[in-house]
Amino acid sequence: MKYRSLSIKSKWIKTTWLVKHRKLKKFIPRTMLFNRKNLNLMLSAFSTLYFKPTDGTGGTDIIRIKRKDSGYQIQLKSVKSYYSSKEGLYIKLRQFSKRRSFLLQQGIVLATTKGRPFDVRVMVQKTRKGKWVSSATFTKIGRPGKVATNYHQGGKLGYFFQTMAGAGYKSAFIRRKEAKLERLGCTVGNHFDSYKNGFRELGLDVALDVKGKPWILEVNTRPQFYPLKHMKDKSMYRRILSFSKQYGRSN
Repeated sequence: MKYRSLSIKSKWIKTTWLVKHRKLKKFIPRTMLFNRKNLNLMLSAFSTLYFKPTDGTGGTDIIRIKRKDSGYQIQLKSVKSYYSSKEGLYIKLRQFSKRRSFLLQQGIVLATTKGRPFDVRVMVQKTRKGKWVSSATFTKIGRPGKVATNYHQGGKLGYFFQTMAGAGYKSAFIRRKEAKLERLGCTVGNHFDSYKNGFRELGLDVALDVKGKPWILEVNTRPQFYPLKHMKDKSMYRRILSFSKQYGRSN
């Protein structure tokens, strides 16, 4: 069967949809298209920024920018470099972009589990009757020294409850947070349906800050889930697969 679920690559388009929702917009980090003016605005407002390609996948080509007393530190994968001025930083980022479209996103300080930063993947899929349901919630635990938590960037997958417990949260809080994230995912699904027909699956990348507040970093319209089959408990993988076979996806 041919894959039948709408896919939107542009992170910018999806962000503009999210911030137009009255309840969702408070969960969206400040995000702007990269240009000289917006870089200056974002550097003035936030101590940490992320520079992301609007069409990127797997955490590739993401640069973290940190404001320092003597200038700006950038990090790509594990490599750091320094720029003493905004102009020097702008020239470097413009050269790196090679005329591709990039975003500037407010940096969120991630919660950590046993000393390692993590974010959450909330997977929602449609039933045969067209209702959005949560099919899996798991974590991506970052490799020390890396910018992104993605599997392809050396991160590892974790179980939500265990990861949250490792971050110091109590059982009752973890259960409430998981239910809230599941509702958040279904709200995003219904909101996306108001813009385009044809979505069958979405994968939300959600950061939890140090206070436990969720921030939607990105919504993937063709989220990867095959690494889940390598986990000891394969129930999440099987559940996602049971939905995805309805619209022509096998991994």
